[in-house]
Amino acid sequence: MNESRHESSSLPPVPPVPEPVPVTAPASEVVPASPEVRAAEQGAAAGGHLTSVALVIGGIISLQFGASVAVLLFPRAGALGVVTLRLVVAALVLMIACRPRLRGYSRGDWATVLAFGVALVGMNSLFYEAIDRIPLGAAVTLEFMGPLILSVVTSRRALSLVWAALALGGVALLGREGFDGLDPLGAGLALTAGALWAAYILLSSRTGQRFPQADGLALAMTVAALLSLPLGISTAGTALLDPVTIGLGAAVALLSSVTPYTLELLALRKLPASGFAVMMSLEPAAAALAGFLVLHQALGWAEVVAIALVVLASVGAVRSGGGKG
Repeated sequence: MNESRHESSSLPPVPPVPEPVPVTAPASEVVPASPEVRAAEQGAAAGGHLTSVALVIGGIISLQFGASVAVLLFPRAGALGVVTLRLVVAALVLMIACRPRLRGYSRGDWATVLAFGVALVGMNSLFYEAIDRIPLGAAVTLEFMGPLILSVVTSRRALSLVWAALALGGVALLGREGFDGLDPLGAGLALTAGALWAAYILLSSRTGQRFPQADGLALAMTVAALLSLPLGISTAGTALLDPVTIGLGAAVALLSSVTPYTLELLALRKLPASGFAVMMSLEPAAAALAGFLVLHQALGWAEVVAIALVVLASVGAVRSGGGKG
């Protein structure tokens, strides 16, 4: 037994087994992603794009049905009074829902929020004053010139000119019956509202990039509400305190401000500004539908053709992808 142990101790030691060395393929030999992986990535991107499109369409429908309710409220509080109710209620709802933090932002962030708030109050006030002077179809047509021009300027594809021209033809056809004998002031207000609408598109996109979720929108809506208060109080006075007026104003705020602006802000984080701007051509079509269902305004053949044209332009703009806005 001892001899056996002695012989075992005299054996040479067993060399350690070397650790396997990982082999890294040269950069030129890296295997590209499989077709399945690329298809999955493209599918995810397309899914996000379609989600953004759905958000925009939902916002458009909500906005125009809210505008129909606002028309019913005009005799009670006037155009600027309705704007004030709409913005104040929307600001309260968004501030309670979002509870945005006020610290940690740069001067550029706050400048964007302030500019966004100015665009909001200006766009809404001027448009409501416009439809108090000229027909709704003509006002929407003139206002849409702002987003339409933006879609052409920001797009990097020549095809966008085709969709923009198609949308312009449809919008012009939709408002053709309201162009006779337009009040010059009303037409000017609608055009100026359109310029602010284009600014709203750009500022909404920048605000969504600088602030989490809908925090920037809540802050901008508060700025807009504060700016609108003096105008609303001076024109509507105690009518703003009427319970029925407040209730209708709250409905207008939810339909025309809280829901559409939140959906659009979320959509603009992934949707190019050019495609978004052309999709706004659905606004007149949605307005015609809301007017038919809520205000019992009949649709003629020209309106039906116009709706088809703007829908086709919007679908074409979205499918072609547009340029980065």
